[in-house]
Amino acid sequence: MERLERSGRWLRAALARGRVRRRLPVLLLAIAVLGSALKDSDLVPDTPLQNKRNPLNVYFVKLAWAWTLWLLLPFITLTTYELAQSKFLYGRTKSALLVLRRLGALLVGTAVWYLCTGLFLYVENLTGECSLQGKPGQPPRLYASKQECHQDSGVWNGFDISGHCFLLSYCAMMILEEVAVLEALSIDHTSKLRVVINVLLVSLCFLTGIWVFIDPIRKEAPRKEGGFRLTSLKALGTTADRSV
Repeated sequence: MERLERSGRWLRAALARGRVRRRLPVLLLAIAVLGSALKDSDLVPDTPLQNKRNPLNVYFVKLAWAWTLWLLLPFITLTTYELAQSKFLYGRTKSALLVLRRLGALLVGTAVWYLCTGLFLYVENLTGECSLQGKPGQPPRLYASKQECHQDSGVWNGFDISGHCFLLSYCAMMILEEVAVLEALSIDHTSKLRVVINVLLVSLCFLTGIWVFIDPIRKEAPRKEGGFRLTSLKALGTTADRSV
């Protein structure tokens, strides 16, 4: 418990200064640019972490939004309810309504993730073409989407916007924005609620570290598709990552 309390106190102090939140977008942008440059220059050797079937990719990256929601739901619920009662002096009903309103941010975040993923697929289908060895005597077939091309064992060449890189950056920044509430929250050191919140805080920061660590690996991973690859970061614009 003492180690958990020290970890929670250290993380609170680091987040209270606001430097981490302010510098994270710059860090993610630097990772995007550096990762793209290293990939284009072929300076990064192949590692097991670049394999799409490695445990970090299978159990964390592909379930990134689920992991983020699973930890943010109880964290936002507990911290918002405690803040409403201790600082704003709200009653139970008004505090519960405030919690529901704050949880609406996760619904909005889910909608943004879903719409952006759909947009990335639309752009790739709109700008791509299928490379497929045609059968003798048959006219070439026009493919409208990457899925149709893959069904005939073809290779789709187009703007490939990395949804995973976008998602990892998006999750990391969203977590840091939500834990900022701890700057205004004061909880008794002997309270069981403080222990629970410390566990959630340490878990969320650990998860953010994983997202930031995996992000450059995802950018440098080799691809089977030809054409262009475009890596996108939330609120940072779009960073081109092209390879022929």
